[in-house]
Amino acid sequence: MNGQTCMSFSLAKNGSYRMTRNFTVKEFACHDGTDTVFISNQLVVILQKIRDHFKKPVSILSGYRTEVWNAKNSGAQFSQHKHGAAADITITGVAPQEIAAYAAQIMPNTGGIGIYKTFCHVDVRMNKSRWNG
Repeated sequence: MNGQTCMSFSLAKNGSYRMTRNFTVKEFACHDGTDTVFISNQLVVILQKIRDHFKKPVSILSGYRTEVWNAKNSGAQFSQHKHGAAADITITGVAPQEIAAYAAQIMPNTGGIGIYKTFCHVDVRMNKSRWNG
């Protein structure tokens, strides 16, 4: 695991629960419909900081992924998504490079930040990792 505090939720029971003023559990749910949702507290804090900085909603394209869903979608073998410690995000009108640059400011020595054509990957791993997808 990544050493971060992760919480487990039931999508059916806790889907509407607000992790912060702008993020709910259901936004992090695996797209395979699995009821269990793992979410890192630290990830939610980082995403809220990103939202507050840009003053625009952050759309989570992919949050928690089960092992099966991760493999089916060509995810990395040791993906932080499988631990609820990563999110692929977009912000309308903000380039992935801009999101990545701000994320790097708030996580200068830790975290994974990947820049892709249409989204930015952000994770809260203990070590620093940066890449272009």
